Amino acid sequence: MPKMNPKGIYVNKNLRLDNIQVYGFDYDYTLAHYSADLQSLIYDLAKEHMVNELRYPDICMEFEYDPTFPIRGLYYDRLKGCLLKLDFFGSIEPDGCYFGRHKLSRKEIKEIYGTRHIGRDQARGLVGLMDFFCFSEACLIADIVQHFVDAKLEFDACYIYEDVNRAIQHVHHSGLVHRGILADPPRYLVKNGELLRFLRMLRNKGKKLFLLTNSPFYFVDGGMSFMLEDSTGYKDSWREIFDVVIAKANKPEFYTSEHPFRCYDTEKDTLAFTKVDSFLPNKIYYHGCLKSFLQITKWNGPEVIYFGDHLFSDLRGPSKAGWRTAAIIHELESEIHTQNEDSYRFEQAKFHIIQELLGKLHSTLGTSQRNAKYESLMEELNEERQKACSMMKRMFNRSFGATFLTNTGQESAFAYHIHQYADVYTSKPENFLFYPPEAWLHVPFDIKIMPHHVKVPSTLFKNQ
Repeated sequence: MPKMNPKGIYVNKNLRLDNIQVYGFDYDYTLAHYSADLQSLIYDLAKEHMVNELRYPDICMEFEYDPTFPIRGLYYDRLKGCLLKLDFFGSIEPDGCYFGRHKLSRKEIKEIYGTRHIGRDQARGLVGLMDFFCFSEACLIADIVQHFVDAKLEFDACYIYEDVNRAIQHVHHSGLVHRGILADPPRYLVKNGELLRFLRMLRNKGKKLFLLTNSPFYFVDGGMSFMLEDSTGYKDSWREIFDVVIAKANKPEFYTSEHPFRCYDTEKDTLAFTKVDSFLPNKIYYHGCLKSFLQITKWNGPEVIYFGDHLFSDLRGPSKAGWRTAAIIHELESEIHTQNEDSYRFEQAKFHIIQELLGKLHSTLGTSQRNAKYESLMEELNEERQKACSMMKRMFNRSFGATFLTNTGQESAFAYHIHQYADVYTSKPENFLFYPPEAWLHVPFDIKIMPHHVKVPSTLFKNQ
């Protein structure tokens, strides 16, 4: 079986790069690559806010971020207090449902939800954890729920979500996270010369570039200057790479509102009062909206591609506006490395073989032929299938398994949203360096699940 490329570009909708004239980028987790320490910083700042400002118990200060617990794309049930991993069809993954840090059994899931399928009414109570705060947010929610359970304190699951989310938003909007990162850039930011090579290549090919981020300019400037300081000629002039730089854009409202652009004075830290009817070189703009952006630039939808990490805030709006979209999903690289390992491929093949064998046994033997030996064989096969399933899950994440797949090989709900809003997806923007700017990116004709997954063909194991 061929192994997948961890740095590959995976295609949901055909994309001709020779038609793309404008490249747009988000900043956080798109142009900026962060170390694993960032989630601990967000977690610690949020728990401090909850204790100091929201009067949560002092013992919460002892909580520590657990990087082995959460994955991206989970859902929190604000009514029942459960963290859920859902599949492509909106059903609960039986091995991915937690109340606090307690993993719920199938019996407990049935008692709480009645059925694995989440209906429309129940779905209204779910909130998706999709952005780069989601890891610390999911972990903090679970830790607080678990504390309340252990302390035998009554609580409303909705209040816990609202308080954790408020704390997470506070550390972001107040600038606490930004100041923490800029106070120690080597700890939190990852330098990347390949990114600059990619941006320069686009400029040399005559492409237009813009930066559209919700972060304030001082934070973007500090981060970009640090990341590019080893690249000659760009430490103090990274803005020269971009035709337009927009900060504090307030996505996703940017795509639907009619807020005006304001020119930002970087020296005085003030906004100008004059109307913005053109984007000038080396200037910074705040706020704005998509409608004005298109009127000023005259950049047509299909010739624009936008790179972002948040499927809803970054990509849903551009997708509906006719821009092409590229999802940046950093976990993709490590998950492909895992699925390329021989140990994983062995368990994957084992699972599919047993699955196929079970199906054939069910379909070929009538009820009258199912004796004690049959039942014993079925029990043994099911046990081996479950072992293979558990082994595959632990290779990704011990609590929730793979980001893109359920334990039975179906697509996750997160994968479904990637299909919805991302024309292509990859782990880093600079992976486009491995493809010529005139490349035609096509959807593989034989896709069964997601493009970066290999479906094990049963014929591979016949006559062996």
